[in-house]
Amino acid sequence: MQKKLVILVLLIVFSFRARAQNETYYKTDKVGEKYAYVDVIKTYEKVAAKGYKSVDLFQKLGNSSYSNCELEKAAEWYTKLFSLTTDLEPVYYYRYAESLRFICENAKADAIIEKLKRKSKTSIKKKV
Repeated sequence: MQKKLVILVLLIVFSFRARAQNETYYKTDKVGEKYAYVDVIKTYEKVAAKGYKSVDLFQKLGNSSYSNCELEKAAEWYTKLFSLTTDLEPVYYYRYAESLRFICENAKADAIIEKLKRKSKTSIKKKV
């Protein structure tokens, strides 16, 4: 009986040791030295400069410029975005209008806000 108990205890101890995992910690200073970082926005701008047009591309470029308070660039990207499609979320209309106001194109901004108001009413009717 003692022999079986000793074997059982040894199996339990070894099973815990076998299941334990070694954790590896990395310091960000050392990892940062090994890897190169890609500036995605510059890459997207190069792709757009080569003539590639996509709703997703212009959304990302416009949002990035808007977030970085570069509203002149944002107006440019949102203009290209709206030339491709107008089936966008309301936030894009608002950001586009705000960017246009920044570059003193108030008439265009007012037109975009009017489109947003009409879009909001029709989208509410569709949901009901």
